[in-house]
Amino acid sequence: MLSGEPSTREDLVELLRDAQADGLIAADTLRMMEGAIAVSDLTVGDVMIPRSQMVALSSALPHAELLRQVVESGHSRFPVHGEDRDEILGILLAKDLLRGEVSEHGHGHVRELLRPAVLIPESKKLNVLLREFRQSRNHMAIVIDEYGGVAGLVTIEDVLEQIVGDIDDEHDEAEDVTTLIAAQADGQYVVDALTPIGDFNERFGADFDDDEYDTIGGLVTAAIGHLPEAGEELTLGRFGFRVARADARRLHALHVSVHGE
Repeated sequence: MLSGEPSTREDLVELLRDAQADGLIAADTLRMMEGAIAVSDLTVGDVMIPRSQMVALSSALPHAELLRQVVESGHSRFPVHGEDRDEILGILLAKDLLRGEVSEHGHGHVRELLRPAVLIPESKKLNVLLREFRQSRNHMAIVIDEYGGVAGLVTIEDVLEQIVGDIDDEHDEAEDVTTLIAAQADGQYVVDALTPIGDFNERFGADFDDDEYDTIGGLVTAAIGHLPEAGEELTLGRFGFRVARADARRLHALHVSVHGE
């Protein structure tokens, strides 16, 4: 495997793909290794949650409304701002708010519960941010644009997802299988690569084995023998697969035709 040592990052990735094709490492392991390599090329701006999608709390909210928004959002950390949304006062942890609820001294004002906010530029490299998150034990940072305004936020989960893939929790909405498999006017289907094999089987009356692979993308990748590129094709039984979208990390979507339909 190490004969002809790689001299570039691209060479290393290709070597890892060859190792996966030869069965030395699993497809999921390959994706994580590629993700870890790619992290150093990404910046905060590539993965941050934009300002328009942030769940931020106003320090002027009545306590009951503040508690309601925290509970309904399902998040554990919240930026808290003053009268101006660019004035970030600090980070509120849900556990600190709940601790105040059972305190004999009462809940107090939200400003008393805030922890310092970490401010970072959009241009910061993700590998540097991950190291800083680990050293400081912070899990959230506020992203500032070139004018000093709030551009968004980034969490340690956002960074780790670039390596291990999406991390869902009990508050994330489950994917509807109807959004994962979409029929096209030409009789083909666009199938999200993360579609569980069981859902694919149920939708098409197929009998693909899901003992070794969980998703249809994992099944196709294994059958092709390497991380496929857009346009590559494969036939499995009565199904024709053509890669619709893929990047250096994983397969994203497939065009599927069903023979006999």
